[in-house]
Amino acid sequence: MPSGMISKVRDWARALKRDVVALWFACKDPRTPRLAKAVAIFTVGYALSPIDLIPDFIPVLGSVDDAIILPGLIWLVLRLIPAEVMAAGRAQAEQWLAAGKGKPVSRVGAVAIVALWIALAAWLWFAFGWSWF
Repeated sequence: MPSGMISKVRDWARALKRDVVALWFACKDPRTPRLAKAVAIFTVGYALSPIDLIPDFIPVLGSVDDAIILPGLIWLVLRLIPAEVMAAGRAQAEQWLAAGKGKPVSRVGAVAIVALWIALAAWLWFAFGWSWF
């Protein structure tokens, strides 16, 4: 891969990380519309969760959430949040990241993903009568 392309991918990844933190700040802003806030809370919770919806060890599908789903959700939320709110959120995110605080972690997002996996397992259990004993 050419070095110019690698630097573009790195810049895109940094901007994505900054935008996730900016969305975290935008969720707290009272100027954010309710729909945008709901989608942003879901996106931020998912992005900052230490647990992936699709585990990375699953071939091909494990990368789908990081490569397609998450950027798609971020794109959608960026279209829903007013520009001035995102500008303020990006400024706060830049300060946060410059201070070396890193990416916040969403324990609520992790709990939600674990709950989703438990719900899926329960549905499979009752729908198909699977027995693991």
